[in-house]
Amino acid sequence: MFEFCVDAQREDAGGLGMILPGAFDVATVLTPLAATGLAVIMVLAMGLHARRKEPQAIGFNTILLIVAAVIMWGRFGPSSF
Repeated sequence: MFEFCVDAQREDAGGLGMILPGAFDVATVLTPLAATGLAVIMVLAMGLHARRKEPQAIGFNTILLIVAAVIMWGRFGPSSF
């Protein structure tokens, strides 16, 4: 139970790290770094859910991974926005 709470807090922090710097235009370099961290967490979560045989959770993690990858590409890419 404790592990679930810590993981949920990390995911929340990653989500806030992708939104808040861009919203307030402060330390915008943190946005792609938060997206990278969230992508790593999602890949590890997909492995955990695969071991537990929870396909619906893998699908949700895949969607979050794609969103984080698009933000990483947009912020780190050749024509970053």
